[in-house]
Amino acid sequence: MKITILTPVFNDWKSASKLIEEINTIVKDLDAEFSLVIVNDASTEEKPTSISNTENLLSVEILNIKNNQGHGRCIATGLKHIFQNKQFDYVIPMDSDGEDRPEEIKSFLEYINYDEGKPIVGERVKRSENIIFKICYHLHKIITYVFTGQSIKFGNYTCLPKSTVEKLINDKSTWCSFSGALAKLEKDRSSSPSIRGTRYFGPSKMSFINLIKHSLAIIAVFKSTVIIRSILFYAIYLILVADYISIITAIPLASVVIFALYIIYISRRENLDELNNSLNNIDNVDTIK
Repeated sequence: MKITILTPVFNDWKSASKLIEEINTIVKDLDAEFSLVIVNDASTEEKPTSISNTENLLSVEILNIKNNQGHGRCIATGLKHIFQNKQFDYVIPMDSDGEDRPEEIKSFLEYINYDEGKPIVGERVKRSENIIFKICYHLHKIITYVFTGQSIKFGNYTCLPKSTVEKLINDKSTWCSFSGALAKLEKDRSSSPSIRGTRYFGPSKMSFINLIKHSLAIIAVFKSTVIIRSILFYAIYLILVADYISIITAIPLASVVIFALYIIYISRRENLDELNNSLNNIDNVDTIK
């Protein structure tokens, strides 16, 4: 069985080196051949010219992106590159900062042996962030479920069979949100318990504003459902408060309209042409091994 691990990096090569070291140790005794594809998202920090601790990996490549395009789109670009250029059975996208724990790759392999052919998602059962982040995360899950009917408890850390990778690289929603696209395209998924790890080095580079945009991008994949549910909420709420219309009772109505309009705006990130042409944004490929 051939498995390719895919990880984006932006100005954090110290963490990426630590991740590679841990992956190399973890896969040593696993019954599969592992390769690694690193997507360098136009880092300004100098990347290493060589990488040690790769003896248990079949190959290691760095895709050097010309123009910074963000974490999710790096994964989409990497999936397209792997599908077109690599021999593989599964792809494991994961973050490179330590928050996706390499030891859980073992669990993915156990699920593959138990339920071969299904995509496997790392479902978060424990998080390491502060209380503010946890509250915002639970609020995001509630809003997502209310407006889309989807309970999405996973991020990038997944294990994807080749058939799923093919679906993802041919659907425009992947260019908007990886986890949203996977939830839309693959209803029949396996879930492996996943504990959010702590970063190897330094604080998170994800700002609060970008976190909100990320959340809305997931919801935007289901914009049709969002619009329908927003209209239903608007109609039912208007009937309930018809005799009590005031500035205060109008606030929820205005909020839902603004939310739905912004979701439509965010959904413009979906672009199949840009996804199809994403490999043109690769400047060159460093073959490390």
